[in-house]
Amino acid sequence: MAVQSSLKHAHEGWSPDEPLILHIHEDDSHSPATGGTTFSRTCFNGINALSGVGILSIPYALAQGGWLSLVLLFVMAIICCYTGLLLQRCMDANPHIRSYPDVGEHAFGYKGRVMIALFLYLELYLVSIGFLILEGDNLENLFPGTSFTFLGLNISGKQFFVLIATLLILPTTWLRNLSLLAYVSAGGVLASVVVVLCVFWVGAFGGIGFHERGRVLNLKGLSTSMSLYAFCYSGHAVFPTLYTSMKTKSQFPKALFTCFVLCFINYGTMAVLVT
Repeated sequence: MAVQSSLKHAHEGWSPDEPLILHIHEDDSHSPATGGTTFSRTCFNGINALSGVGILSIPYALAQGGWLSLVLLFVMAIICCYTGLLLQRCMDANPHIRSYPDVGEHAFGYKGRVMIALFLYLELYLVSIGFLILEGDNLENLFPGTSFTFLGLNISGKQFFVLIATLLILPTTWLRNLSLLAYVSAGGVLASVVVVLCVFWVGAFGGIGFHERGRVLNLKGLSTSMSLYAFCYSGHAVFPTLYTSMKTKSQFPKALFTCFVLCFINYGTMAVLVT
C-alpha cells in the first residue's frame, strides 16, 4: 500500500518537462520494536528458563551414572548450546521468522507450521500442568492440613496450593515485554542459587557433613543420567523469543554461552554437594 500511494502521488504531480522521481516507503510494521531487551536481562530470562526443577533431580542423575557422568552433563551443555546457535541461524535465514512455527513453515510449508505449532504449544501446556502439580505436592508436604471454603466448596491440600500457585503465576503470562519479565526471571535465578547455598549450609554447618559416596562409573545408570541431564537444559522453547526480543541480536551467542556456563556451574555444584 505504501508503494501504491507513492506511485499515485508521483503521477499526480508529474509533468512531461520534469523527471519522474519515485519514492518508495517501506512498510515497517514487521520491524523490531525500539528498545528491546539488554544483554543482562536476556541472560536472566535464559538462565531462568534453563535452571528450574532439574536442579532437584541432578543429584539423583549423578548417583545413577557415577562421578564420571559429570562429563555427560558438560557434553549435553555443549550440544544444547550449539543447537541454540543453529536455531539462530534458521531465524537469520528469513527476517520474517520469529518463532518455531515460522521455522516450520519456511522449511515444510503450511503443514509444517501447523504440526510444529501443535507439538510446541501442547508441550508448553503439559509442562505448565506438571509444574503446578509439583508445586501443589511440595507445598502440601510443607503445610499439611491447609484448606479453605469458597461458596460452599471445601478446597484443601494439593488442590488449594495448585489454585494459589495458578493465581500468583497467571499475571506473569500477561507480560509482553521481556525487559519487565526479566525481573521475574531474576527471582527464579535467585531461588536456584539459594537452593544450592542452603544445601551447602546444611552440609557444612548443620551437622550433616559431606560424605564420599557413589560409584566412579555405573554403565547401567548412564541412560537415566543422560535423560535427566538433557532435561536440565531443555529451554529451547523460549530461545526464539529471547533472540527476537534482544536489543542487539549479535550478542545472542554470547548471552547463550553465558547462560549455559552459569547453569552448568550451578547444576554441577548441586550434584557434587548432595552426592
